[in-house]
Amino acid sequence: MSNPTSTASVVGRLANDPKVFENKDGSKKVMLTAFVDRGYTDAQSNRISDALPFEAFVRAQTTGIGPFAHVHKGDLVALGYEPRMNRYTKNGVEVFELKLEIQNISFLESRKTTRARLAERVTNAEARNQALQAQAPTPVVAVAPAVASASVVDEQLPFPTR
Repeated sequence: MSNPTSTASVVGRLANDPKVFENKDGSKKVMLTAFVDRGYTDAQSNRISDALPFEAFVRAQTTGIGPFAHVHKGDLVALGYEPRMNRYTKNGVEVFELKLEIQNISFLESRKTTRARLAERVTNAEARNQALQAQAPTPVVAVAPAVASASVVDEQLPFPTR
């Protein structure tokens, strides 16, 4: 059971598609980064965003990666999380590492909107791929060198072959 006084939530856009790492026991670790706006603007009226790294754990009994299979780069989500402090020793030095562990995720855009964004990304990637293929130089066909006769090779060696 979580401690309700040590939880937080943010609203932000995903900076990348979730990265999934499988653990030995079949569970999965999902990592993603969300751009979260600060609560104020600077002197030029620009809103500043911070890229926050989040982690989530998916149990081995869960098929696939659960709700994280439905989020992609650019999606607007609300993340409920708990801050965790991992403490370990590395090369004789005690290390403290803050982790933001996702407890729940809410989708703040319609499925139609997120699918349209994903389709646009695929179309743009295909167009870039075709442009790169058009710019690629024509492959050069290599011709195998003529093989010298054994007597010529024997004469060039600094030691006797017989």
